[in-house]
Amino acid sequence: MKRGLLVSLEGPDGAGKSSVLEALVPILEAKGHQVVTTREPGGVPISEAIREVILDQNNTEMDGKTELLLYIASRRQHLIEKVLPALEAGKLVIMDRFIDSSVAYQGFGRGLDVADIEWLNQFATDGLKPDLTLYFDLDVEEGLARIAKNKNREVNRLDLEGLEMHQRVRQGYLYSLEKDPERLVKIDASQALEAVVKDSLAVLNQHLNSKS
Repeated sequence: MKRGLLVSLEGPDGAGKSSVLEALVPILEAKGHQVVTTREPGGVPISEAIREVILDQNNTEMDGKTELLLYIASRRQHLIEKVLPALEAGKLVIMDRFIDSSVAYQGFGRGLDVADIEWLNQFATDGLKPDLTLYFDLDVEEGLARIAKNKNREVNRLDLEGLEMHQRVRQGYLYSLEKDPERLVKIDASQALEAVVKDSLAVLNQHLNSKS
């Protein structure tokens, strides 16, 4: 059986990844793709339990390295239990966040060594990278404003970080975009949702057609 494709969605908080993913799935399924959607941290019970610890607003004393290692542990379990079996079954796996988030948030955001994070990503994934990453780019102030307006959105510990932290996170994503331009494709997330979905679908279709 042909191996499936792994697509990750990345971007700063408030960029609209979840809304885009929700819109894309029925379109892709109508085209005959078997789609598996999942998220980081989380996706399977053990990783969801780790997610609760990481994002709990009460865990204000959490050290940056502790945070990183929890993400890495969650990533490994998620990969082994859910992502790899879906890929082996030939499915299209779309992940809300993956390895680039660690570089952006814990590397640039927390100031941890990016080389160490890239090594830990390699260790946790056995070198697996997405076939395609859609990076939803948005001004930090606009993203935080969207979060404040959305009363139904989960507000977690990272959302409560200051503006400077979120600005560093965006710089981390731009670093990854420049470093790996063949894998990461930038989508203008400041547009209306319909336009963002249209742009995302165009990139996805082009990639899927090239692999078929």
